[in-house]
Amino acid sequence: MLGSEKVATHDGGDRPSGAPVSDNQTQTPSTTPAVDTQPVRVWDLPTRLFHWLLVVGVVALVATGQIGGNLIEVHLKLGLGVGALLVFRLVWGLVGGRWSRFTSFIYGPAAMLRYLRGQSRPDEHVEVGHNPLGMLSVLGLLAVLLVQVATGLVADDEIATTGPLNRFVSPRWVSLATGWHTENGKLLLILLVLLHVGAIVFYLKRKRINLVKPMVTGDKPLPAATPASRDSWVTRVLAAVVLAACIGAAVWVNSLGAVAAF
Repeated sequence: MLGSEKVATHDGGDRPSGAPVSDNQTQTPSTTPAVDTQPVRVWDLPTRLFHWLLVVGVVALVATGQIGGNLIEVHLKLGLGVGALLVFRLVWGLVGGRWSRFTSFIYGPAAMLRYLRGQSRPDEHVEVGHNPLGMLSVLGLLAVLLVQVATGLVADDEIATTGPLNRFVSPRWVSLATGWHTENGKLLLILLVLLHVGAIVFYLKRKRINLVKPMVTGDKPLPAATPASRDSWVTRVLAAVVLAACIGAAVWVNSLGAVAAF
């Protein structure tokens, strides 16, 4: 009599031909379950207002600086306003919402390399606030803008406009500051702005990541366990107090001298 034919099973064993297939023999490899996401507040209202006010201010500064003439006084006021915003952001980077603080997006060289290799650690939260490349963009823009404002405070166009702090600086430094402010600094600022916009377009088109929407709504779709930024009325009142102090400081600086050539 012929022996029963045996059929190989997926686990390496054999079963007789025609024998019923058990549940565990028909299971397919399981897939990793999708992580549930929900809107998480990443950018608090003060940070969002700062961002969009800075966008408007920088565009207006470049435009009025290029046109010159009677718009120099407007250029001055805008420069003082941008200076106040920048100081506000420095303070807010210390006391603001979780993801607006510098400690949340200052990455070292090792973290930068991991990000570029796609090997970032979960505890680095590169997908929440600014990622390492975003850090370079943000810090670069802040630094260049701060230098532009500082040099504008002492600049002299040798026509009718000098910065309010011009009289406190030697002629040699005034000349260096004016040259940087009107030439190299201006071009560097425009270049960084274009790179910033290009990065936003790249992330939207190639990675399908919208970086603009969260800066409008404040929220990002993230895992439910992601810690959110504080954005309560207490936070907003604190931001208003800080901004008022920064504006007051800008007004005081302006009172120290003549119309500044920002």
